[in-house]
Amino acid sequence: MKKTISELIKSYQEKMQFARAFQYALWMIGWDTETEAPRGALEERSLHVGTLSRELHNFTTSPETIDLIQELFDRRDELDSRLQIEIKKTHKSLMRQLKVPVDEYVEYQMLLAKTQNIWAQAKNNNDYNAFKPYLEKIISFERKLISYWETDKLKGYDVLLDLYEEGMTAKEYDEFFAALKKDLVPFVKEITSLPKREFPFLRLSYDIDKQKAFSHYIMDVMMFDRNRGLMKESEHPFTSGVTSQDVRWTNHFHEKLITSSIFSAIHELGHATYEQQCNPELDKTNLGGGASMAMHESQSRFYENIIGRSPAFWNVHFAKLRELFPSQLKDVTAEEWVKAVNLVENSLIRTEADELTYPLHIMVRYDMERAIMKQELSADELPGEWNRLMKSYLNIDVPSDKEGVLQDVHWSGGMFGYFPTYALGSAYAAQIYHAMKQDFDVDASLSAGNTQAINEWLKQKIHWHGATKTAKELIMEATNEPFNPKYYIDYLKTKYQAIYR
Repeated sequence: MKKTISELIKSYQEKMQFARAFQYALWMIGWDTETEAPRGALEERSLHVGTLSRELHNFTTSPETIDLIQELFDRRDELDSRLQIEIKKTHKSLMRQLKVPVDEYVEYQMLLAKTQNIWAQAKNNNDYNAFKPYLEKIISFERKLISYWETDKLKGYDVLLDLYEEGMTAKEYDEFFAALKKDLVPFVKEITSLPKREFPFLRLSYDIDKQKAFSHYIMDVMMFDRNRGLMKESEHPFTSGVTSQDVRWTNHFHEKLITSSIFSAIHELGHATYEQQCNPELDKTNLGGGASMAMHESQSRFYENIIGRSPAFWNVHFAKLRELFPSQLKDVTAEEWVKAVNLVENSLIRTEADELTYPLHIMVRYDMERAIMKQELSADELPGEWNRLMKSYLNIDVPSDKEGVLQDVHWSGGMFGYFPTYALGSAYAAQIYHAMKQDFDVDASLSAGNTQAINEWLKQKIHWHGATKTAKELIMEATNEPFNPKYYIDYLKTKYQAIYR
């Protein structure tokens, strides 16, 4: 007897709740691995990850589950609009999953459970060769995934790009980066050719405990709900959450790099704000969190750069920073601090790059990833190619692999295809900011000492909707026009012409 649509929905929701329990356990193991777990526990934890991953895979690809999702997909016209979106997303994910042999899937998950720790140690020791064999395995698995997931429309690197920004291809990214290169590369050369500005106070030592105190202060400024989240330390700052009720972020502190922890905090809290402001009704679906990786990055980079490096922000909060560091900042004004944190210079490290040169760092990684997936670049060649592209794009010599090819965590987690979303997200942020300014005085709102007005606008326009709408739909609705990179180019030129005039 044919089941009613309500019976099918009930069965589906029960199965997804069971699957989410496994996903939560895997997420908790991953969080602990990156923040607190002893290195000696890696092998044992990897085995547990393998067991959980296998059980989850077997459950979600069982004949009963496949038949249920397929029937709901075939009868999706009988579902409400939100459930239609969820079932389409679930069906697409399942079809992908079925193409990967279970033993390969489990083996890859077990590998990834170890590699981020191995990468962190290799980076700290400036030892690329210690990480290289693991990276070779990751690249091999990613190429296999491409071969399993290719379609008539998605070939090669496009398969991975689509995982993080659905609908984006190398062709579209090429056009986007070409627009940036045309306007920004000569502009960067113009700015970096000017006499170099010196801000000696940036190179002083800043007590790490006081830096942590300022990170906690920023949490309050950005209205992070500590009842639904927390902060820890990790080698590379990140934000992670499985529901709007459990959102966690990390920071990394350097005694000689005060700006690193400040802007990492604002960046990660941008991600966390997005997660915490998502409609909680979506927590029990696969539609919670962000619409896409680029949309998520648009929020982190909006808060970090557009808000966090603005005079309006520091006119309010510089006093607190100076209170924590009176000897280092006693002769520094808020105006001078703003100039310092907007300094443009060709730098080695992406996460510490200024806003203007940042997209050039992304182009280095994008060019390399595309060549890797075309099998035009081997793991042996990565350090040399990295150094060559850094010289080409940023006119900078890379002194070590720690400051070069080993600096980012992403490849150790198999996240090929993610990097371009940073640049795209920055461009989304500029267009969103342009629209926000039409609705209220953003700078004036910051005089309240927090980001409440900004948070509320973004909640209404972006955050609340989770993944029920695509990034393109959200941009269209929030800004009343399709995505246009000119807002990003205009924003950068206007801002930095004013700073360097």
